[in-house]
Amino acid sequence: MTGDSASTDPLARAMLDISSECFAAMAGILTVLGDDLANRRPDLPGANSCYAIVNHCIGVVDYWAGSFIAGQRIPRDRASEFTATGRVDDLLGRLTALRQRLPGWVEVAVTEGIRDRSVADGVRGGTTRAAVLATASPEWTLLHILQDIAQHVGHMEITRDLLLKPSAEG
Repeated sequence: MTGDSASTDPLARAMLDISSECFAAMAGILTVLGDDLANRRPDLPGANSCYAIVNHCIGVVDYWAGSFIAGQRIPRDRASEFTATGRVDDLLGRLTALRQRLPGWVEVAVTEGIRDRSVADGVRGGTTRAAVLATASPEWTLLHILQDIAQHVGHMEITRDLLLKPSAEG
């Protein structure tokens, strides 16, 4: 963080601290799984791979913090986030870049509020919660982001445990 308002605002500080913990947990899980397992879906209906979950979380933060709060109109294809595959190192690089952008976006939230409530028009498929765009406060938006990424850390932990579980046949 810089020495801006976000560093002294209690909500902003909590947001950045807890999101940092979530991102570190995601990176740790991806690293443990490696390329093969990180891209594998557990044998459960509707399950996602850990790679896809992190890819989705990057989309969540880019949309809500980068596009909605900061007005940067970052392109997003939410549906494709869940089918994404790739190398863990590449995804870790994207996660690191996101962690570097987030403090600036949180600063906008606490000093200016929401810059672009019309983002639903410019970023197709950006959210399933378009109804809240007209009324969401900066605080609601930050907490929504945090709730979403924390929830997905839990999904990743379960997915990791299922993928690393010794097979019953072995």
